Amino acid sequence: MLGETNAVANLAVRDLARAKAFYEHTLGLREVDHMGEQVSVLKSGDTVINVYRSDYAGTNKATAVTWKVGDKIDSLVSELKSKGVNFEHYDLPETAHQGDIHVFGDIKVAWFKDPDGNILNLVNR
Repeated sequence: MLGETNAVANLAVRDLARAKAFYEHTLGLREVDHMGEQVSVLKSGDTVINVYRSDYAGTNKATAVTWKVGDKIDSLVSELKSKGVNFEHYDLPETAHQGDIHVFGDIKVAWFKDPDGNILNLVNR
Protein backbone atom coordinates (compact mmCIF):
# COMPACT_ATOMS: atom_id res chain seq x y z
CA MET A 1 0.00 0.00 0.00
CA LEU A 2 2.30 2.85 1.19
CA GLY A 3 5.52 0.84 1.19
CA GLU A 4 6.49 2.12 -2.26
CA THR A 5 5.66 5.76 -1.52
CA ASN A 6 8.16 8.30 -0.19
CA ALA A 7 7.45 9.88 3.19
CA VAL A 8 8.26 13.45 4.26
CA ALA A 9 9.26 14.68 7.71
CA ASN A 10 7.33 17.66 9.12
CA LEU A 11 8.84 19.98 11.72
CA ALA A 12 6.85 22.60 13.59
CA VAL A 13 8.67 25.88 14.30
CA ARG A 14 7.65 29.18 15.89
CA ASP A 15 9.72 31.48 13.68
CA LEU A 16 10.02 30.28 10.09
CA ALA A 17 12.80 32.73 9.16
CA ARG A 18 14.94 31.66 12.15
CA ALA A 19 14.32 27.98 11.39
CA LYS A 20 15.18 28.42 7.70
CA ALA A 21 18.45 30.11 8.68
CA PHE A 22 19.34 27.16 10.93
CA TYR A 23 18.41 24.46 8.41
CA GLU A 24 20.01 26.24 5.44
CA HIS A 25 23.11 27.86 6.93
CA THR A 26 23.92 25.54 9.83
CA LEU A 27 22.81 22.18 8.41
CA GLY A 28 23.28 22.94 4.72
CA LEU A 29 19.78 22.11 3.46
CA ARG A 30 18.36 24.04 0.49
CA GLU A 31 14.88 25.50 0.15
CA VAL A 32 13.10 24.02 -2.89
CA ASP A 33 9.61 25.40 -2.30
CA HIS A 34 7.71 27.65 0.08
CA MET A 35 4.12 28.45 0.81
CA GLY A 36 4.04 32.06 1.94
CA GLU A 37 5.07 32.72 5.52
CA GLN A 38 3.78 29.34 6.71
CA VAL A 39 5.82 26.52 5.14
CA SER A 40 9.33 26.05 3.78
CA VAL A 41 10.20 22.84 1.94
CA LEU A 42 13.89 22.00 2.37
CA LYS A 43 15.88 19.43 0.39
CA SER A 44 18.02 16.91 2.24
CA GLY A 45 19.62 14.32 -0.03
CA ASP A 46 16.86 12.72 -2.09
CA THR A 47 14.18 13.73 0.43
CA VAL A 48 12.50 16.88 1.67
CA ILE A 49 11.52 18.22 5.07
CA ASN A 50 8.51 20.49 5.53
CA VAL A 51 9.26 23.17 8.11
CA TYR A 52 6.05 24.91 9.09
CA ARG A 53 4.95 27.60 11.53
CA SER A 54 2.97 26.30 14.51
CA ASP A 55 2.14 27.31 18.07
CA TYR A 56 3.00 23.70 19.04
CA ALA A 57 6.63 23.95 17.92
CA GLY A 58 9.14 22.08 20.06
CA THR A 59 6.56 20.08 22.03
CA ASN A 60 7.67 16.69 20.65
CA LYS A 61 9.98 15.06 23.21
CA ALA A 62 11.18 12.35 20.82
CA THR A 63 13.54 12.37 17.84
CA ALA A 64 11.85 14.03 14.86
CA VAL A 65 14.45 13.59 12.08
CA THR A 66 17.41 11.23 11.65
CA TRP A 67 20.19 11.59 9.07
CA LYS A 68 22.04 8.37 8.18
CA VAL A 69 25.59 9.66 7.69
CA GLY A 70 27.75 6.54 7.79
CA ASP A 71 31.38 6.96 8.78
CA LYS A 72 31.13 10.76 8.46
CA ILE A 73 29.48 11.05 11.87
CA ASP A 74 32.63 12.18 13.73
CA SER A 75 33.53 14.88 11.23
CA LEU A 76 29.92 16.10 10.94
CA VAL A 77 29.61 16.41 14.72
CA SER A 78 32.82 18.47 14.76
CA GLU A 79 31.62 20.65 11.88
CA LEU A 80 28.21 21.27 13.45
CA LYS A 81 29.82 22.01 16.81
CA SER A 82 32.03 24.63 15.10
CA LYS A 83 28.80 26.26 13.82
CA GLY A 84 27.45 26.54 17.36
CA VAL A 85 25.31 23.40 17.55
CA ASN A 86 25.07 22.01 21.09
CA PHE A 87 24.73 18.26 21.36
CA GLU A 88 22.46 16.48 23.82
CA HIS A 89 23.81 13.90 26.25
CA TYR A 90 21.43 11.19 27.40
CA ASP A 91 21.96 8.66 30.15
CA LEU A 92 21.04 5.45 28.34
CA PRO A 93 21.70 1.88 29.45
CA GLU A 94 24.70 0.10 27.93
CA THR A 95 25.87 3.28 26.23
CA ALA A 96 29.36 4.73 26.11
CA HIS A 97 30.05 8.35 25.23
CA GLN A 98 32.79 9.43 22.84
CA GLY A 99 32.58 13.18 23.28
CA ASP A 100 29.16 14.16 21.95
CA ILE A 101 28.51 10.76 20.35
CA HIS A 102 26.59 7.95 22.06
CA VAL A 103 27.99 4.51 21.23
CA PHE A 104 25.85 1.35 21.34
CA GLY A 105 28.20 -1.41 20.16
CA ASP A 106 28.90 -0.51 16.53
CA ILE A 107 26.09 2.08 16.36
CA LYS A 108 26.99 5.74 16.88
CA VAL A 109 24.34 8.43 17.44
CA ALA A 110 24.59 12.17 18.11
CA TRP A 111 21.48 14.13 19.13
CA PHE A 112 20.96 17.89 18.87
CA LYS A 113 18.07 20.33 18.76
CA ASP A 114 16.95 23.00 16.32
CA PRO A 115 16.17 26.52 17.64
CA ASP A 116 12.60 25.43 18.55
CA GLY A 117 13.68 22.35 20.49
CA ASN A 118 12.90 19.74 17.81
CA ILE A 119 15.17 16.76 18.47
CA LEU A 120 17.34 15.78 15.50
CA ASN A 121 20.10 13.22 15.21
CA LEU A 122 22.90 11.76 13.15
CA VAL A 123 23.49 8.01 13.05
CA ASN A 124 26.31 6.07 11.46
CA ARG A 125 23.98 3.43 9.98
